[in-house]
Formats: sequence, C-alpha cells, structure tokens
Amino acid sequence: MTHWFHRNPLKATAPVSFNYYGVATTPAAVKVCNDLRLSRTRLLELFTDSSCNPEMMKNATDLYFSLLQGFILSLDDSSQECKLRYIQNFKWTDTLQGQVPSAQQDAVFELVSMGFNVALWYTKYASRLAGKEDITEDEAKDVHRSLKIAAGIFKHLKESHIPKLITPVEKGRDLEARLIDSYIIQCQAEAQEVTIARAIELKHNPGLIAALAYETANFYQKADQTLSSLDPTYAGKWRKYLNLKSCFYMAYVKPVAKRFACLISKFERHTVTMAKLYCYFQKVPAEAPQLELKANYGLVEPVPFEFPALNAHWTPETLAAFDLTKRPKDDTAKPKPDEEVKPLKEPDIKPQKDSGCQIS
Repeated sequence: MTHWFHRNPLKATAPVSFNYYGVATTPAAVKVCNDLRLSRTRLLELFTDSSCNPEMMKNATDLYFSLLQGFILSLDDSSQECKLRYIQNFKWTDTLQGQVPSAQQDAVFELVSMGFNVALWYTKYASRLAGKEDITEDEAKDVHRSLKIAAGIFKHLKESHIPKLITPVEKGRDLEARLIDSYIIQCQAEAQEVTIARAIELKHNPGLIAALAYETANFYQKADQTLSSLDPTYAGKWRKYLNLKSCFYMAYVKPVAKRFACLISKFERHTVTMAKLYCYFQKVPAEAPQLELKANYGLVEPVPFEFPALNAHWTPETLAAFDLTKRPKDDTAKPKPDEEVKPLKEPDIKPQKDSGCQIS
C-alpha cells in the first residue's frame, strides 16, 4: 500500500573549517580537526544522496558525533565544561522559516541542529520508501522502523540536549518544544499508518483496526493543535496536512464499525437452531455499534536514542594540545557577517504512484 507523507525541508548550515591555526598545537590535535571537517562534510552530502541507506547514515553520524563530543564532554567524567565548547560559531537555518539562519557559538547547538537533520533524514527516507507503488513487507518494516528512530532522536534532543543550550531557543524555531513535539507525534502517527495498512491486508479484527485508526487520528489532531499558536505563514501548510490526516483516519472508524456490525450479524445467523430464524431476519443496524476504541496493540513508541561515545582520538593529551590563549583577537572562528547559508539541494523524489495528494 502506497503512503503519502508531507515533509518539511532539511536545515541548511554554513561551512565549518575547524581550522584553528596556532590553537591546535600538535599533529594529533590537527588531525582531530581535519577529521571533524571531513566527517561533517560527508554527513551533509549524505543528507541529499538518494542512494544513502540507514546503515550508511548511522556510520556517518556515529563518526561525526563521536568526534564532536570532544568539544562538549569532559574527559574525566566530571561535570566541568569542556574548554572547547565555545570555540566555534555554527550557523543553521530553520525547517519552517526558510533561509533565515540562527547562529550560536556553542558546540551543543551544532549537536542538536545536526541531530535534528539526522532525524529529518530518517523521515524522508521513510517517505521515499513508502511512496513506492509495490512496497514489500520488508520495505514497510523499514518505513516503520525509520519513523520510530526519527521520533526517538527528536525525543532525545528535546529531553537531554536542548535544555543545555546557553542561548534560549527562539520562539517558532525548530528547537522549540512545540515544533519538536509535533515532529515526534507526526512520526508516531505515520508509523501507525503502516501498522494499519498491514492489519487491513492481513484482515485483522475490524475492532483493532478501528481502534488504531482512532488513535492515529488523535495523534494527528494533537500534532496539529500543538502548532496552532504558531504563525500560519510558516506552519499553515504543515497544519493542513496534519488536519487532513486526522480527518482521514477518523473516517476509517465508522465504516469499520459498520463492517464489524455486519460480521456480528452473520455470526449470529449461524448459531443455535432456535436463534437461526430470529437472526436471519435481523437487519444490520443503521447505527454502528460502539466499539472499544482504546488500542492495546500496535501503538508506536519512539526507539530510544543515544549519541555515540567519545571518539578514541580524544585523549587528555590531545585536548591539552589546544591552547586557547593563542586564539586570534578578532576571533576568526566566527563566520563572516555576509556569509551565505545555501539551502541543501534535496533530490526531487516523488511517489512512483501518483496519489493525487498535494498540500498547497
């Protein structure tokens, strides 16, 4: 069954060279910086590579994040802040507010922004697979898994890392709680769409399908309501999608309930002899019976996510080799004011089967 999912664009970012001339005083320190630059560039390339798969993405993210952790984590497991956390300025755009970038001189900002893009990539990978005309069972499982992974990343960022930012999150920006919550809920709802499609194909209990459809509709409605206080200029298109999906899955419930009533009637017509004649002349109820619409099976929970451990190249000696007293006075680590943040050129991938669905 082909699925149709709305997607917001990826975040774009300014290039980062990680060149700290004079500050990185040993070959080991310089190598870490070079590895950071190369692994970041590679990860950004994979975001727009249509041939990238989850294994490639995981390998690239594990490498970059394990290196970036050296700018954030204390090597002695103490609560003391790493001295490199504020050495580099990072610039990122927003999924809703176009190419208007935000900048923070904070490695945690880079961690959560890049992590946000990784979660978005998993949703886009799921959408690409789900749009295939003849999606296989294994591909459907990959769609389901990718959406749960994305939800888990968003959840982890919200709970464990965004609160550590020194600069407060701007309202209406990606890292604000309202948007993060909406992304999490949308991922859960879309994963449940896959569950519902599978349940229909396998002709599972109509009551179960109705309950899952009801819960999925409520997920979409909740995501929509979470965005209701945002400027419609930015969130209007997204909210239309969420509202449409909510209405669509709520519409599943009544037909399924009527079918359930019909099945009950057919079953009753084949019971004991004394009941046969009575049941035979009973009409299918005009009103669908009240089904138990609290699903106890098939509900989606985010896959727990953790960033990788610190890269082995980060040793006390390597960290000590960064001499912050030798930083240029004009702080060349900061991007130039007129530095352009170019949007990521995403592949134009459309469903192989035209569903006719479009949000405008």
